[in-house]
Amino acid sequence: MLKLIAKIFGTKSQRDIKSIEPLVKETLQEFDKLAGLSNDQLREQTQQVQNTINEALKSIDSEIAALHKRIADQPEMDINEKEAVFAEIDKLEGDRNKDLEKVLLKVLPKAFAIVRDTARRFKENDYLEVTAQDFDIKMAATHPNVTIHGDKARWARQWMAAGNMITWDMMHYEVQIIGGIVLHQGKVSEMATGEGKTLVATFPTFLNALAKRGVHLVTVNDYLAKRDSEWMAPLFQFHGLTVDCIDKHEPNSVARRNAYRADITYGTNNEFGFDYLRDNMARETEELVQRGHHYAMVDEVDSVLIDEARTPLIISGPVPRGDQHEFYDLKPRIFKLVEAQKKLITQYLSDAKKQLESGNEKDGGLSIFRAHRGMPKYKPVIKFLSETGIRATMQKTENYYLQDNKKMMPEADAPLYFIIDEKDNSVDLTEKGIDLITGEGEDAKFFILPEIGTELSKIEKDATLSDAERLAKKDELIKDYQVKSQRIHSVNQLLKAYTMFEKDTEYIIVDGKVKIVDEQTGRVLDGRRYSDGLHQAIEAKENVKVEDATQTYATITLQNYFRMYHKLAGMTGTAETEAGEFWDIYKLDVVVIPQNRTAVRKDSDDLVYKTIREKFTAVIEEIVKLTEAGRPVLVGTTSVEISELVSRMLQMRKIKHNVLNAKQHQREAEIVAEAGKPGTVTIATNMAGRGTDIKLTPESKAAGGLAIIGTERHESRRVDRQLRGRAGRQGDPGSSQFYVSLEDNLMRLFMPERIARIMDRLGLKEGEVIQHSMVTSSIERAQKKVEENNFGIRKRLLEYDNVMNSQREVIYKRRKNALFGERLELDILTMIFDTAEELVISAKNAADYESLRLNALSTFGIDYEVSKDDFTKWEQGKLTNDLYEKALDHYHRKNKAVAAKSLPIVKDVYHTRGATVENILVPFTDGVKQIGVAANLAKCVETENSELIKSMEKMIALAIIDQLWKEHLRDMDDLKQSVQTAVYEQKDPLLIYKFEGFEAFKKLVAKVNEETVSFLMKADIPVQQSDQVQEARASRARVRLNENKEESKSLLSGGGPQPQANRPPQEKVMPVKSEKIANRNDKVSVQYPDGRVMRDVKYKKVEDDILNNRCVVID
Repeated sequence: MLKLIAKIFGTKSQRDIKSIEPLVKETLQEFDKLAGLSNDQLREQTQQVQNTINEALKSIDSEIAALHKRIADQPEMDINEKEAVFAEIDKLEGDRNKDLEKVLLKVLPKAFAIVRDTARRFKENDYLEVTAQDFDIKMAATHPNVTIHGDKARWARQWMAAGNMITWDMMHYEVQIIGGIVLHQGKVSEMATGEGKTLVATFPTFLNALAKRGVHLVTVNDYLAKRDSEWMAPLFQFHGLTVDCIDKHEPNSVARRNAYRADITYGTNNEFGFDYLRDNMARETEELVQRGHHYAMVDEVDSVLIDEARTPLIISGPVPRGDQHEFYDLKPRIFKLVEAQKKLITQYLSDAKKQLESGNEKDGGLSIFRAHRGMPKYKPVIKFLSETGIRATMQKTENYYLQDNKKMMPEADAPLYFIIDEKDNSVDLTEKGIDLITGEGEDAKFFILPEIGTELSKIEKDATLSDAERLAKKDELIKDYQVKSQRIHSVNQLLKAYTMFEKDTEYIIVDGKVKIVDEQTGRVLDGRRYSDGLHQAIEAKENVKVEDATQTYATITLQNYFRMYHKLAGMTGTAETEAGEFWDIYKLDVVVIPQNRTAVRKDSDDLVYKTIREKFTAVIEEIVKLTEAGRPVLVGTTSVEISELVSRMLQMRKIKHNVLNAKQHQREAEIVAEAGKPGTVTIATNMAGRGTDIKLTPESKAAGGLAIIGTERHESRRVDRQLRGRAGRQGDPGSSQFYVSLEDNLMRLFMPERIARIMDRLGLKEGEVIQHSMVTSSIERAQKKVEENNFGIRKRLLEYDNVMNSQREVIYKRRKNALFGERLELDILTMIFDTAEELVISAKNAADYESLRLNALSTFGIDYEVSKDDFTKWEQGKLTNDLYEKALDHYHRKNKAVAAKSLPIVKDVYHTRGATVENILVPFTDGVKQIGVAANLAKCVETENSELIKSMEKMIALAIIDQLWKEHLRDMDDLKQSVQTAVYEQKDPLLIYKFEGFEAFKKLVAKVNEETVSFLMKADIPVQQSDQVQEARASRARVRLNENKEESKSLLSGGGPQPQANRPPQEKVMPVKSEKIANRNDKVSVQYPDGRVMRDVKYKKVEDDILNNRCVVID
């Protein structure tokens, strides 16, 4: 039915393309007009477009500027009026973005035509000569492709890109204009590999750069970011636009800040995200590197926004006792355990073979099932399961033990030391395993958690214990629980490291460090670490230094980072399969762009072999045959280990070849340049799958083009399609063939039972091969299963991060307001009002007049004068406003007094040391804490210390937000781990996380408000002499923090999402037990911190103060 509708009305992409055809025609008409213009006149066309944009936005920009000036000129503006002005500014900014999109659409045909004609001129001429302007002279000083000859500047068609001299020989095809329009509209443009996505991106990049709001071009790796920024730059620079790449510069450097100030900024997704987090940890505006998030275009958008979206970016720092762990101590025990299991599995495998040969299917099925439960990745087990009928026998046994909610499973697992469930990514110790790793003479419960509830109950009921002994026993029990909890966690992570993570597959060792290899791209993920202590366990296993544990300081997923942009677009060759997810999460529409030339590549059905050995033997024979025919060959592998295995096999056959994997990534450009020559064999992990252009020589084309050989089906269909897409680009000849074995991970875990039965029925014997479209379709269905599971993992993690994101936006907005200062005063006024309201609500609810006055004294530092009658009669709103007005008046008077008191000291510093000191560091204290405030000395004198007060407000607000936010992140990490146990109570952990997270955030905001207001209200300068004032050093020492991207493995290669943050497991906190002090109407006497004593008051009147530690009961 759907096909019939599509036939009548056309597909969605056809309708989308039809709607933008008028713009394509206009662009071509404008292009024709430019042919007769000189190079200088072409440049003038760019200026005309720029002027049209500026003129369209002139009035709204004037309105926004006037409102900002009004805020600056009226510092004493009322809180409500100020809030209304800022709301108007925000509304106008939104309207400006809408107006901008309208004018950009209007000038689009001319702007696109300018870019296309510039590309044509570079292609057809050795150089473009123009009248030299200041920009040309500046470019000539740093770019060899620009030279000055008298009053003329020459832009050569040759320049360096990624270390290679390139000669420009491209001009945009007409279908590429369609792709450019789709990208400008903020959609995903799906273009077949080889259709020139990098060139297509120059259309919307140029147009949106003219808006002067910044264009970010995002790539999957730094090689592509650096290459594309240098390759495409002259097209933009010729018209006076600036181009830079953030990955060329160090984080937090002036050079990186300038890169963001460029009109067009290239960079990797990770660096854009990390810079955002670093900026939200800055204490001075000079430390910020990013500007607004206006327009981002993501290359290989499916890789970045789909695959990478499930792995949060994390900046972490040291935790107390982070260097203390038990991995080295426990490692020998785990090694012994794994070796014992291996012997046991070997015995079960031997028993299974004998039992099945003798016709004892029941016992034989149980033996092979136990072998599979114990070590599913053990190669002899995998090989035996690939034999005819064996897998079906095991599945029959498995179904028996899975029935009745796994009631019989403990019976099957009892003889094993531990059980591995690949699909759930879990390893569980059995009682037999615990007995084995518990040393002789050790406590039998060394690895067993105590039943803490039962044990506490026993201690409570033990009448022989005194109160002191009972308390000591409880402390000892809780300490024992915490120690064992961490020990068992370390054992589980070590077991995972030994049994589920393989060197040169999931990670490699470089310079004594464990480095993760990206399963999607095959590249080394520098800086990333597995979370929750797993990385430390792998380091212990591999005998390299175990890094200290850390805690999260700042975190964000790429999904939530890219959703901040005003306009987001993307391009890839494989997006249509993920169109639903793009729309649901990012509101990105996918449009399939027509090909310039139809692909003539021959894609063959998969060849299925029984064993891995046969498969690789067939691969080597095919490579020999293809190289003899003079064809270049690209061999795709899924891991470093397999790429090296194929390399060794080719060396034995004396076949010359190159290897491109995570260990050889420095030679990427050199290897790719050689890959299109006749008879060249290139073995590559998924590194060669995205953004890699293999250019064929005429001889290679004549021999049949590039031959793609896939040694295994990847879990994602998109990765396989990307590999296929390296051949047959722009009408070139080529072929692709995938080789599969029944022992491959994908086939082993997700091959449909129906196909397994057919394989058994056909009696696939060693050396034989099956090739049929039905088998290929079944393999793709298995890939769909994994993709669906991966989507579930990804969606779950994103739902958790959405909770954090809503909190992050509030906190980061406050930080930004404090950092820039313009809206800080409004925030302070709001905090004072909110705190006053909270005090009034608390007092009103308890009908406690005294508590309101006491709390006003302790928080605001004022003796709140309000009669008891007024307290009773006035409504909550009136009382709140009265308290707010008096607190605000006190705050302004206190600030003026501090400014006046310190002004002589500041002036003395200015007169005596003003020539050498630019900024001063003034200590402020609230009587408990002290914070150093840096302020500009000259401005302090000029403004009679109002600059000092503003700096004080900024530093105090930032210091308190940062400290409490860091503590809150740790609490949220702990909460995320602890709620997972809710599944045992038939509850949804996510719902509990949302509820508890919301409550925790409410407490955080209240605490930030109270602590900030309390410090500001009491802040004073303890300095009495000018020689006590220090100079504020400009370059403060930066704490070295860890920047990593938490690695969340896919289901096929290691299962579900891992708990956040690489640090020790949370200490289990026992529930607080309320101790009854008195009945509500009993009379008590209490003492407050200021020394006042209230005698014979009803407990209910001071209950809130007692519970919040504002006073203590003395009688």
